[in-house]
Formats: sequence, C-alpha cells, structure tokens
Amino acid sequence: MEENLLELTQLSKSYGRLKAVDQLSLTLKKGNVYGLLGPNGSGKSTTLGMVLNVVNPTSGNFQWYRGALTTHQALKKIGAIIERPNFYPYMTALQNLNLICKIKQCKTDSIQEKLELVGLWDRRHSKFRTYSLGMKQRLAIAAALVNNPELLILDEPTNGLDPEGIHQIRALIIKIAKSGTTILLASHLLDEVEKVCNQVIVLKNGVKFYEGSVDGISQTYGYFELKAKNLDSLKQFLKGIAQVESIEEENNGLKVFLKNELESEELSEKLAEAKIFVSHLAKKKPSLEDQFLTLTQSK
Repeated sequence: MEENLLELTQLSKSYGRLKAVDQLSLTLKKGNVYGLLGPNGSGKSTTLGMVLNVVNPTSGNFQWYRGALTTHQALKKIGAIIERPNFYPYMTALQNLNLICKIKQCKTDSIQEKLELVGLWDRRHSKFRTYSLGMKQRLAIAAALVNNPELLILDEPTNGLDPEGIHQIRALIIKIAKSGTTILLASHLLDEVEKVCNQVIVLKNGVKFYEGSVDGISQTYGYFELKAKNLDSLKQFLKGIAQVESIEEENNGLKVFLKNELESEELSEKLAEAKIFVSHLAKKKPSLEDQFLTLTQSK
C-alpha cells in the first residue's frame, strides 16, 4: 500500500472577503509526481505556504505521515523551493550549501552528489552572483535536496527561465522522481504538468476541480468535426444518436461531443444509411488544455 505523506482536510485560507483556498481536501502518496495546476491566483502558493507552516490556515487541517509526525518534525524530511533562490551572492556554491546544511542540521556528505546531479559540480567554486538564472534555480534544487528529503516541493520552478533553462529543470525533476523522491510541483503551465507529472490537482479560485492521474484528465471519448451542405438536417440526425452528448456550430461545421465511445466507421455507416453525405468527418481527442478549460469553466 502506498504511504500517505500528506493529507489536507477542508483546508481554507481567507484574506478578509477573499477566499484564497476554499475547503481543499487532497492526499499525497509516496512515489508520485504531483502537479498542483491552476492559473495565477488560484491558491497554489497559499496551499504550499500552509503545509510548510509559513501561512496560518483559517479553517480545516492537514497532517503529515497520518499524524505520526508534527509539521516541525515532517519538515526535516522535506525539501522546498517556494520563492526565488536566496543565497549569499559573494559566496561560492559550495560555501552556500555548507551553510544550508548547518541551518538544516544535516550532514554535508551529499553536497557533491547533489551538485553533480544538478550539473554544477564543475562550478562549485564560482560565486553565486556569477550564475545565470537557470544555474541559480538548479543550485536551489541542490540545496532543497541536501537533506535527502522524501518530498520535494517546487513552486513554479521554471518561471522566468529561457527555453534551455526550462528544459534542464524539467529533465532534472524527472531524474529526481526516478530516484524515488515524491514531488509536488505547483505550476500554471499545462505543458509542464503533462511532461513531468503522473498525478494532477486542478485548482481555480482556491477550489479543487480535479484530483487524479494526468492520463485521467484527458480520458474522454473525444469529439467529431463534421461538415455538410445541409447542416440543419445533419444536426437533427446527430441529436438522435445515443452516444452524442452535445453539438456546437463552429467554422461552418459541427463539433459533436461524445458521452460514450463511437468510432468514425460506425458514424459513417449511420450517416450513409440515413443518406446524409458529409464533406468532412474527423475524430479528435481534446488536449489537456481543452480538458483543463472545460473543467475550470464548468462550475
């Protein structure tokens, strides 16, 4: 059975009238890569702040390791980057990480391994101020890993990076996950979550819309794009098909959404029997982005 690392129960945070997080319940299990996905202002950073003891919840609660550890004890088993990397600019990478080990009260044994992991061992004697933004972010990840955490929490880790920097950070997250570290990645980028996560929690205005596998969010029956000379008669015919959920008019054609499986061949046969001829018929699967928009706009 997968071990529960963190459980949130009806967790809420209000700032005056604004509900930043609204009765959020979720469970993080060991060995997964979670994407906390939502637009800016959806409550992702506030949620992370609460579980890391930086923000006080208004109501609800959370527990680490099924309540076996206090938050203070649990935080020793966690690595987190929730703000811009904060190191001493005049100190080298090695000096900064040695200092972080003192603060975290952990051994310095793993510093070389972590710097090699993030590709900075060759630059260990360079001062932090000489690092590019991508290197600074990679050093922050090394710093979050020096205590060999069971859970790594990352808040928008690729923000502000160039395409190469983004690629390096994402590749690094996948590598860390393969080593067995559980990861919670907050991001507003669907593409990022799809590439590096296997589980996703979708937030909007502090409310959870979805929790489950990344594959599950896009497990739909898809839709058909159809064009014909007589759209009205085509539309009327399609309304009578049991697998059809809804029909939208778009680009001089129809977009036909399904509630059950229906293959192109089967639909073609039905149309031919009814002597309805179409000039275009294509089956499409919605992207994660389409699904995300559907989820967050449907409530």
